[in-house]
Amino acid sequence: MSAATTRSRTPDRLCAEAVDLARTAAEEIAAPGVVGEHVSVIAEGDRVVTHFFECTDPGYRGWRWAVTVTRASRAKNVTLDEAVLLPGSDALLAPEWVPWSERLRPGDLGPGDLLPTDADDLRLEPGYSGEDAPPPNSPVSHEMAELVEAEDADVTDRRTVVPARGSITAVAEELGMRRARVLSRYGLHTAADRWDEGYGAKTPMAQAAPASCVSCGFLVAIGGSLGQAFGICANEFGPADGHLVSLSYGCGGHSEAAVMPKPLRPAPPVLDSMAADEFPLRPAPDTGSVPTADLPAADLGHS
Repeated sequence: MSAATTRSRTPDRLCAEAVDLARTAAEEIAAPGVVGEHVSVIAEGDRVVTHFFECTDPGYRGWRWAVTVTRASRAKNVTLDEAVLLPGSDALLAPEWVPWSERLRPGDLGPGDLLPTDADDLRLEPGYSGEDAPPPNSPVSHEMAELVEAEDADVTDRRTVVPARGSITAVAEELGMRRARVLSRYGLHTAADRWDEGYGAKTPMAQAAPASCVSCGFLVAIGGSLGQAFGICANEFGPADGHLVSLSYGCGGHSEAAVMPKPLRPAPPVLDSMAADEFPLRPAPDTGSVPTADLPAADLGHS
């Protein structure tokens, strides 16, 4: 161990005695009356010492005022280095910071709030690019048109009609496809799983329903691939009115609930008597088909 390291672990005497200077510095940056008792002093290096004072502010329980003082080599005047408020071992700290994208929960978005999506959001994928020219493998591209014309060159009365530039954009806008990004397969599956948890077959309402929504007249069908598993409930008295429900969901407001047969219940058991029947161990002498005269004198059974 070097001599410098040994000296750095021992607080400098003049710096360690400068408690009043450190307290004055802490009181200048702190609110009045929040600098408590002197707690400890540690050596930060050669002629560099930090004094710790208790913080009496109720909002900073376990925090300490740390004031670092130092002096030049061969000098007797102690000067101030810095004064800060630091947490102790039992300090009350704020929770770890979490990005807003991870803190956000369903229902947090209010009127006027903006929720931007990342460029690499897994729930989205590129949609229609907006280009007027169709891709090379499109049936209406110029390359495909020339290929068809070459194959049908011997047919004079057959022509391939190629739509003009600009018609692709018009058709895409009419079909609702002119969007920069569309829902990806991952985003589609996560949305379906989320909706199925709220209005799916495993909910208590669906378990007690007389039938599923797939046979209900209040179900409004939707298009696309989601229409194979979901629909919109239009029963104003149902618990899912206006919500996207799974076809396996159900409730008591089913359109055919009144005409559905009730489940069969077994009839209660019928008892003729509640008394016990008597079964004697030895039959009476005058009963049975065997005459009593032919019976041995001993009782029937093992000897």
